[in-house]
Amino acid sequence: MNINIQTVHFDADQKLLDFVHKKLDKLVSFHARITKVEVFLKMESMAHAIKDKVVEIKIHIPKQDCFVKATAKTFQTSFDRAFDSITNQLKKKKERIAA
Repeated sequence: MNINIQTVHFDADQKLLDFVHKKLDKLVSFHARITKVEVFLKMESMAHAIKDKVVEIKIHIPKQDCFVKATAKTFQTSFDRAFDSITNQLKKKKERIAA
């Protein structure tokens, strides 16, 4: 599984990157055929003030992709929300394949 993390308009600290990698390593338990994971960390701004932190996760699986976007006041919170949502999508896709 190839993991690509992109930060938009800021440099993420190592603690945040480690947090993201640690959570993403768990994705294999939900779907074994994941080939690539793309994570985008963005700061949403309005009128020169940072408003929210946005996390987008895109997972590439042969013949299908999953995408989710979450927003919160911190990157950890928004990533946790996005991660929960994407794991639910993966579980549903796996159930459909097994059925």
